[in-house]
Amino acid sequence: MPAFDIHDFTIGNGNPFVLIAGPCVIENYEIVMQTAKYLRDLTSNIGIPFIFKSSYDKANRSSKDSFRGPGLAEGIEIMAHVKKMLGVPILSDVHRFEEIDSAAKVFDILQIPAFLCRQSDFVAEVAKKASVVNIKKGQFLAPGDVSHVLKKALAAGNEKIMITERGYTFGYNNLVADMRSLAIMRKEGYPVIFDATHSVQLPGGLGTVSGGDREMAVCLARSAVACGIDGLFLEVHPNPDAALCDGPNSLELTALPNLLAILKKIDSIVKAEMYGTGQ
Repeated sequence: MPAFDIHDFTIGNGNPFVLIAGPCVIENYEIVMQTAKYLRDLTSNIGIPFIFKSSYDKANRSSKDSFRGPGLAEGIEIMAHVKKMLGVPILSDVHRFEEIDSAAKVFDILQIPAFLCRQSDFVAEVAKKASVVNIKKGQFLAPGDVSHVLKKALAAGNEKIMITERGYTFGYNNLVADMRSLAIMRKEGYPVIFDATHSVQLPGGLGTVSGGDREMAVCLARSAVACGIDGLFLEVHPNPDAALCDGPNSLELTALPNLLAILKKIDSIVKAEMYGTGQ
């Protein structure tokens, strides 16, 4: 499996798992900075590589009235400040062609949303402009079919690609996380990320907004790390019940110290067995 550098750490090929975490959407400067600093300090103390994630615009909302974020210009300004002040790499998803150039200049990783992973021209353009691409596997896509998406990104000239599992459509307003998909996607040779919080989302489950079951995200996170993933994606918030987006499936910050300590132990044991790293 190819490994590549992001900021000051390496992802893939048996290296310790990377944490991608932050609020689903940028609500305001204060919440973003509070969350990013907490996560930066926590992961630094524990020794876990960290990427801060928050979206400047969430275009795929259940309702036209759902909060989407501050938009590209303000969102980039806030996230660029986080990057400068805290020294952490940053990630956001992009939904429109006209945003790619501006976003690629600021974000270390650009994320292709799950619903757009089969849009050939969009995948190619993001891959062409981004330093690193994180491809969210669509809820409708079998894990073996990510090979086609990868080929589109590779053809655009980018080999720094991550693939993220975020659950598969199971039935009305529900998703299922199949841990077999992590092993299947790993065969493609690129770092595999598991999105534990979106995998417990209930899309549209509350009518005009999505529901979720955040308690199960902890169980899935432990299971995925035990499968040898290269990164873990968590949406977190200082007060998830008051979050303006994806609150029901987001974890509270105070839940992270114990969880991450456990996950680091699991990761060390599994990677030593899989790669003979003796970490």
